[in-house]
Amino acid sequence: MITEIAVVDGPLFEEIAVSAWPQALSLSRPDLLRAQALVGGEWRSAAEQFLVLDPADGSTIAAVADCDAAMALAAVEAASAAFVAWRETTAAARAAILRRWFDLVRANAEDLARLVSREQGKPLAEARGEVAYGAGYLEWFAEEARRAYGDLIPSPVRGRELKVVKEPVGVTAVITPWNFPVAMIARKIAPALAAGCTVVAKPAAETPLSALALCALAQEAGVPPGVINLVPTRRAAEISQVWMDDSRVRKLSFTGSTAVGKTLARQSADTLKRLSLELGGDAPLIVFDDADLEVALDGLMKAKFRNGGQACVAANRIYLQDAIYEPFVARLVDAVAALTVGPAGEGPRDIGPLIHDAAANAMERLVQDALAKGARVLTGGQRHPLGGAFFQPTVLTDVSPDMDLCHQEIFGPIVALGRFSDEDQAVDLANDTPFGLAAYIFSTDARRTHRVAARLDVGIVGINEGAVSTEVAPFGGVKESGYGREGSRYGLADYQNIKYVCVGGLD
Repeated sequence: MITEIAVVDGPLFEEIAVSAWPQALSLSRPDLLRAQALVGGEWRSAAEQFLVLDPADGSTIAAVADCDAAMALAAVEAASAAFVAWRETTAAARAAILRRWFDLVRANAEDLARLVSREQGKPLAEARGEVAYGAGYLEWFAEEARRAYGDLIPSPVRGRELKVVKEPVGVTAVITPWNFPVAMIARKIAPALAAGCTVVAKPAAETPLSALALCALAQEAGVPPGVINLVPTRRAAEISQVWMDDSRVRKLSFTGSTAVGKTLARQSADTLKRLSLELGGDAPLIVFDDADLEVALDGLMKAKFRNGGQACVAANRIYLQDAIYEPFVARLVDAVAALTVGPAGEGPRDIGPLIHDAAANAMERLVQDALAKGARVLTGGQRHPLGGAFFQPTVLTDVSPDMDLCHQEIFGPIVALGRFSDEDQAVDLANDTPFGLAAYIFSTDARRTHRVAARLDVGIVGINEGAVSTEVAPFGGVKESGYGREGSRYGLADYQNIKYVCVGGLD
């Protein structure tokens, strides 16, 4: 998938590139630009670098350390050594560090947003929203660190005390995707640190710069050496294999494709690691004939076109009830045709480029497959005149279940429209997928929305709302969308072991 990554030998290119970054990115803090791995509190170079490219035009942004298995092992050693002291650090002290990290992220939000926008391609306004969203996890888990309560169980026998205490799982491996490079790493590292775990992390090779900047701020906030170790690399399989084989790594938190998640689960079996897997999505969005069409349209636009459709909770299959199909489609086509497309640097835009040319090629294949099987294009349907990784916002009608875009993640700005006649059919269509991350319902009948929400096989349901993600609510799926929950008070539990202590002889 990562066809855009090139390799450069030696440190010279890195040194030259770094000097030009601040001017090109308009950063107010040049020291947030990092090209090295963070291991044991030290910024370390590698023998090779890989290029980070601007998805808008393919130009080189930077050259970053291409870490190997030896660096991955060094990260585990640093995290394992740091765990001894970090787990004994009081919850109040961990909370204070996380709070300082949050404050620094907010203070440097514009620089972080510019990094995200440049390396990932999303419009600057969206990048600012992502940074605020990621910062929310740091703030939330700074507060939750103080609430890792245990229990006292009434003893059935005199002279005994039965206690339940919660302890950190241990060294945690974190592997994050390219679509939300700040939010995803914050969503995983914040609860790990709050629980008393240490971390070895691998950001996506397409988007390492914002993750490296985030870790630079973590150092500034007082995170002790070795508590967070970040290893950028284009050798994902090599690095993850080291971590899966090492018994000192007790947990994996991964966001990415279902296929890779299954591979990591198999690799982790020999050491029986705890797993949090946030995998593929195939979200249905259902609009009933009693829906407020303006509310439904607004919700669909948010659920579908955030980050150009490159989101695991993006609406993938749109089902409209027969009576409102035509009027709703007319409104939708107008709204989609009005979306602006372009590089983030050119000013306000609704949609930027896809992550790389291969992603745009995938959109072409999905459209061509749908057209060959009877779909019609109402707007868009092609590569954008801007070229490269840009793709036109697209609406397809007459979509049927035999088309590829109905049973795989689209991950792009394509709306696939189907129709249904009654509630039972809508639920059957929505559940006809191996995935179960998110779903969306639009109706003004409260009884109907409660019935349908209860019948949908997903982990997240939006009712008359297209933007459902927040740090205060649990995020995760069922079926082949994975298991575990991130965010909310439930998110801390994924990084904790429960220990039962029986104290006798108290008579």
